[in-house]
Amino acid sequence: MQQTLTIIVPVYNEEDNLARVEKELSNYLDISSARASVLFVNDGSSDKSQEVILDICQRNQSFSYLSFKENRGLSAALKAGFDHVQSDLVGYIDSDLQTAPSDFNLLLAEIKEFDLVTGVRSNRQDSFVKNMSSTVANGIRRAFTHDGMDDTGCPLKIIKTDYVKRIPMFKGLHRFLPAMILLQKGKIKQVPVQHFPRIAGEAKYHLWNRLFGPLADCFAYLWMKRKYINYQIADSSADLKKP
Repeated sequence: MQQTLTIIVPVYNEEDNLARVEKELSNYLDISSARASVLFVNDGSSDKSQEVILDICQRNQSFSYLSFKENRGLSAALKAGFDHVQSDLVGYIDSDLQTAPSDFNLLLAEIKEFDLVTGVRSNRQDSFVKNMSSTVANGIRRAFTHDGMDDTGCPLKIIKTDYVKRIPMFKGLHRFLPAMILLQKGKIKQVPVQHFPRIAGEAKYHLWNRLFGPLADCFAYLWMKRKYINYQIADSSADLKKP
């Protein structure tokens, strides 16, 4: 039986990108190796993003949305998406489309043997400052988490829904998704994917977000790791009641 996949697309003031998002993701749905749909999470945009999202969802049965009352950040947008989905798998891509939806199929090819598969951006098309700050931040994070990931900030991931529902998200923890799967004794893998320059809109993350913010979040992760509760149900009376 074909697996189902919900692709979460967080949106914050991306009205100029959304027509392209609709086109590229519609094209991907036609070639996806899973039965896929798209879920926009509008993170309190102050531009016309919500109007555009409404139009897209009215035209496309495979597109749906959630809309926040106010801007709450990327981690909150992902958490809302994770809470909402009922598919076998959860995907994530940024609305700037600096990664290619078609590369989801590369991740899907590996997901049977793993619980999270993330892209690692090849030949990154970002500024020198952005690339260097990301490299330093990734090095700091690896030293804290020992997750072995080279590019945890890559906005192209697929996670098994059973695992994603157990991630205790808090602000900034989107950078630690592979590490949080490891806390559940899950298996993770990274796969090289394409990367492109931003065509429209403005980046929402700058030096503080990419470097100093993640450093502070590493300490939050260490606290979470010490306090994390992990268990598996061996048996349940509910199983006896199934027809």
